[in-house]
Amino acid sequence: MKQTKPLLAAIAITLPSLFFGSVFAQTSPDHNTMDMSAKPSLTDGEVRKIDKETGKLTIKHGEIKHLEMPPMTMVFVARDKSMLDMVKAGDKVRFMVLHENGQMIVTELQPIK
Repeated sequence: MKQTKPLLAAIAITLPSLFFGSVFAQTSPDHNTMDMSAKPSLTDGEVRKIDKETGKLTIKHGEIKHLEMPPMTMVFVARDKSMLDMVKAGDKVRFMVLHENGQMIVTELQPIK
């Protein structure tokens, strides 16, 4: 009986962490290992701010399905700074964004007229 108690105690401590650890790992999005199985597509958004000097723009966007990203407002890096000359704050846009080297890169930007 004395040998059984330590074994049961070890199982009681380990089992919940094994179960809950795997559940949380499956439900928490990890933006460094995003599933790229969904085909990249254009996303609707509204330009909030442009910083031509740094090549960045802030976009309030809808869901970015291929990155499993919910709607939010965030800063993106323009792959080509000349894209920023096509839009101004307040413009509605469609854009393509890819996750590369830890950055969210806008590769295509289309003003909606």
